Amino acid sequence: MNVRIVGDGVAARCSAYLLRRGGYRVKLDAPARARIPTILLGEMAQRLIADIFEQPELFAGLPRITRKIVQWNGAPAELPHSAVILSEEILLSRLPETAEDVEGHDWTVISAPPLPEVSQMHGFGARCAWPVAVEMRADAETAASWIEAVEDGWLFLNAGWLASVGAPPEVLLEKSCLVASRIARIEPVRAKFPAYPRMAAPLAGKKWFACGSAAMAFDPICGDGTAHAVREAILASAAIRAVGAGADATSVAAHYEARLTAGFARHLEESRRYYASGGDGPWWRAELEAIDRGIAWCGDKLEAHGPFRYALNGFDLRVR
Repeated sequence: MNVRIVGDGVAARCSAYLLRRGGYRVKLDAPARARIPTILLGEMAQRLIADIFEQPELFAGLPRITRKIVQWNGAPAELPHSAVILSEEILLSRLPETAEDVEGHDWTVISAPPLPEVSQMHGFGARCAWPVAVEMRADAETAASWIEAVEDGWLFLNAGWLASVGAPPEVLLEKSCLVASRIARIEPVRAKFPAYPRMAAPLAGKKWFACGSAAMAFDPICGDGTAHAVREAILASAAIRAVGAGADATSVAAHYEARLTAGFARHLEESRRYYASGGDGPWWRAELEAIDRGIAWCGDKLEAHGPFRYALNGFDLRVR
């Protein structure tokens, strides 16, 4: 069987590798796009990706973040952390390319937009993020990251990169104490992207599954977007292989939709903790109300889906 994978990010690479390992032939259709300049991968995400590609030393030699300093509507607090920091380009260069030049396909895994017309993206919030390169002060610790809530948003700084969420960096830095004091110089802003959680529905259809950035996007406050994308890729490849082995396609697609919806709901609940405590001004209240709408939306969808029909056993989908 042949599978066409749309995209060339980590979700596409994981799907391709697992499908090839399951005996499928894979064609990669990669739309041109800008690479993400910096990714922070926690220990769980590192172990997950290394396990898929069977490379225990996949993240060896990369710069590490060992602690984070958080000022979230109160005095700064120091917390232990364990993550590697790298660009998307470096991450993908460490992953094997498993695509082939095949004609025709039986299935499509969509890991990058656009989605089929039948599917629509549902967003919960209006916040945007501005990533920008910065020059750190000479006395700023390179193995730390800083997170700070201010009146109209929040700031995240690590290893020469700043993310400003809610308003452009020049606006939020004027109200910053923790983050602004670590920056010597800021480069011109060149990009802006949506930072509110959003999810497509439906996530599967006749002979296709959506995963990665095509399926959903996460608030960067939780730092779990890459791990979610990898889990989605695992489940999408397992779903295709299960149908290929004789499972009912409609039932598998419904299970896939329910599992991803449950994961999105957990992300919204986690995000809510931050937005409920970050500030009490109009911006914080509006974004919190949007998160609550998303939680209710997920609840309605999960109630309609009923109990989960399958379970993952390693990288394979089995009837519960």
